[in-house]
Amino acid sequence: MGQVAWKGLFLSLFDYKTEKYVIAKNKKVGILYRVVQLSILAYLVGWVFVVKKGYQDTDTSLQSSVITKLKGVAFTNTSELGERLWDVADYVIPPQGESVFFVMTNLIVTPNQRQATCPESASIPDALCYKDEDCPSGEAVVAGNGVKTGRCLKDRDSVRGTCEVLAWCPVEKRSKPKKPLLASAENFTVYIKNSIRFPKFKFSKMNVLATNNESYLKSCRYSTEHPYCPIFLLGNIVRWAGSDFQEMALEGGVIGIQIEWNCDLDKAPSECNPHYSFSRLDNKFSEKSVSSGYNFRFAKYYRDAEGVDYRTLIKAYGIRFDVMVNGKAGKFNIIPTVINIGSGLALMGAGAFFCDLVLLYLIKKSNFYRGKKYEEVKSSSRKSLSSPTLNGNQSPDQLGAL
Repeated sequence: MGQVAWKGLFLSLFDYKTEKYVIAKNKKVGILYRVVQLSILAYLVGWVFVVKKGYQDTDTSLQSSVITKLKGVAFTNTSELGERLWDVADYVIPPQGESVFFVMTNLIVTPNQRQATCPESASIPDALCYKDEDCPSGEAVVAGNGVKTGRCLKDRDSVRGTCEVLAWCPVEKRSKPKKPLLASAENFTVYIKNSIRFPKFKFSKMNVLATNNESYLKSCRYSTEHPYCPIFLLGNIVRWAGSDFQEMALEGGVIGIQIEWNCDLDKAPSECNPHYSFSRLDNKFSEKSVSSGYNFRFAKYYRDAEGVDYRTLIKAYGIRFDVMVNGKAGKFNIIPTVINIGSGLALMGAGAFFCDLVLLYLIKKSNFYRGKKYEEVKSSSRKSLSSPTLNGNQSPDQLGAL
């Protein structure tokens, strides 16, 4: 028995299958087939070619350069600094603007520091002490300003004091600012010049209007009427990012400026335009957190007539702007067009295969249709085919007699 089965399996390797077309007069399956065809056609034309532009070759390796320049002045009058006028050389860091720039909106100033010994700040836990042994000499204060000298300094009636440190004295104030010093920075402007290039298509463009009018960039502001005037008010940028400038200026934050270039190079170059979007990158809901805001420290050094070095320590709060550029360019190419058309034709075949499954296995008369579609023909069985078959097939002799 097993030998017969193996023999049948071996002989089946030399069978040949050919297609037999059967027209099934079944309206339900016919409607299903047309719906599948129309769905595949709509997907191919609507989504692949119209929406995704599947007929184009694309380039996402965007090459970009960003140059920023700020304008604006502010006047302040404080006890630490007196009357002072602030211009771009004072509040913009770094001075050479690129894709990241910082605008100082608030600051804490500790003037006239010199290297000496003084009490550490009482707000630092590692600096608190009850006796001199709590301040081992030569040990750096954790999260502090200097090195312990071995002395515990107390007020007259106090039990607890702070360690004496060798540091830049007096040490920095630890209080947070109550209101932004440079509140008028809301009206400062920033010029964002962006040059891009798609190397595959050798296409280059800039986000600045090509004009010989020297006064254009001095008077225009970015709007829907002036999309090629990349000069923005800082207050507008923060507002478009969903935040309030005065609240953000108090302790600082981070704003993202996104420039998107999506270019269809089958159209005129004038149709390739930049699109701007703005978002706040730090957590705007964490104003009450100890880690809220954005700040850093820097110092300005000088030496008096006696040769003693001094410095003015500045803890700067402000808004950091990150300019991010990305994009994609597309242009007609026969290769992706042929590939997508071929994929569509393959999907058509898959649709026909699905309808075959429904016709031959899922409907009530599937056995009848299956008998019509599949027929086994043997050249040595002419006598077995001498009479009409139950499934409507005739032998070659009967077909010749018709």
